[in-house]
Amino acid sequence: MIKQRSLIIAVFFSGLTSLALEMVASRLLGNYFGASNLVWASIIGLIMLYLTAGYFLGGIWADRSPKPRTFFQILLWAGFSIALVPLVGRPLLAFAADAFDHLEMGVLFGSFVVMLILFVVPVVLLGTASPFAIRLAITDASHVGAISGRLYAISTLGSFIGTFLPVLLLVPTIGTFRTFLTISAILVVVAWVVLAVTCGRKWALIYAWMPLVIAVLFVLGVRGTDKAPEGMVYETESAYNYIQVIQQNGFAELRLNEGQGVHSIYHPTELNFKGPWEQVLAAPFFNAGAVRPEDVHSMAIVGLAAGTTARDATAVFGSQIQIDGYEIDPEIVRVGREYFGMTEPNLSVFVEDGRWGLAHSPRKYQVISVDAYRPPYIPAHMTTREFFQLARAHLTDDGVLVINVGRAAGDRRLVDAMSSTIGSVFPSVYVMDVPDTFNSILYATVQPTQLSNLRANTQALIFVPKTHPLLLYSLQTALNHMQPVKRGAQVFTDDQSPIEWITNSMIFDFFVSGNVENLQ
Repeated sequence: MIKQRSLIIAVFFSGLTSLALEMVASRLLGNYFGASNLVWASIIGLIMLYLTAGYFLGGIWADRSPKPRTFFQILLWAGFSIALVPLVGRPLLAFAADAFDHLEMGVLFGSFVVMLILFVVPVVLLGTASPFAIRLAITDASHVGAISGRLYAISTLGSFIGTFLPVLLLVPTIGTFRTFLTISAILVVVAWVVLAVTCGRKWALIYAWMPLVIAVLFVLGVRGTDKAPEGMVYETESAYNYIQVIQQNGFAELRLNEGQGVHSIYHPTELNFKGPWEQVLAAPFFNAGAVRPEDVHSMAIVGLAAGTTARDATAVFGSQIQIDGYEIDPEIVRVGREYFGMTEPNLSVFVEDGRWGLAHSPRKYQVISVDAYRPPYIPAHMTTREFFQLARAHLTDDGVLVINVGRAAGDRRLVDAMSSTIGSVFPSVYVMDVPDTFNSILYATVQPTQLSNLRANTQALIFVPKTHPLLLYSLQTALNHMQPVKRGAQVFTDDQSPIEWITNSMIFDFFVSGNVENLQ
């Protein structure tokens, strides 16, 4: 009876550890290599291969040494090897972070492959757990099916808990590196205790050093991250992102995850950062008639980040503009308020997914700005015809949609696809390229409009003394960098939105071409 309980406990925690390790592995590598579907697929695919090897090895091992002592020793080494992954990988990750900063594709790819190889030992050993436990549990051949089903069910229940434990609790609380140590400690302690109960204290004493080493590493041996860019004043990890605040020459920048792309920027006395944020301000002036800044009263920002666009809009349109900002990550909101001056009284912040928040908003807006992407990825559910239909339903009769889209040098496939999709919902679509960046801004108006409207409004505002200089910059930049709008590309839908197929191809072509620029 003790043996059966011990096996159940061991299988439950090995299942928990397996999925927890997979989740935290994706987070660790995502902080350095990005969170694209290619990164996820590589992690999941190779871990499945490692588990497959573990299943084969576990079955053979269990037949050759069908002893509880062997089984629990395997789990002890599996747990301890998990703690070694971040330690062994620290120099490599620091190397990878530098390679990403300089966009050195070969070095970056090599680092990624080596990091994946580091997971071989713990995952293969974890894969041995289920077949080994089944072999030990079988005492009556007539109950093989019931025993196997029960152990797999218990393992899967542990995996279910392990899926959420790192994401919702451990990573936001103690960081990625110490999450590795925690899940390592969980398995080591469980296996160590069960080994002592089933096989005697003398066997447990042999491995007593393992939990002690992990405890020492937790307290002394591992700091929160290996990234140390110049000017970093704050870093943290949330359930969604690895967050950095970089301060240089009086400017604060918000960088997320792998660190490519500035999501927000702040300076106490400056507003014009010559990026995509300022170009949102031009949106209302695509409408016909004499549009004035004081006519703009409402705006929604899907992808608020640390509030750069909200600050610009308040400065240009005045405090009468009511802004609803949708940001899924509460930690980014807190960072925005602390480091980026995101304290405008006319800004209401909603901590929720932008599409869901917009769908449940009772308001209509004159401007909806969509900038909820991780360069160059846009969440698929914010690229579809259904999403843009939702956005149009929440725009006023003079409303304008603005969306920031990434591109590569000479590759406008994503811009063209978004133009076609938005054009299936809105009557007029315009595209401008933000100078010296890989950003294109798409404007779409509820009413049929002409580019001459923007010219006329710009010309009129030039002669209004109180017009904010930042608005004039935005209008003139938009006019000077307008691009042809191409239609005929695939219209993305909720059912089919191959957004990452295009962006992955763009990234690959970009690195192969050798074109290296700084992205905003």
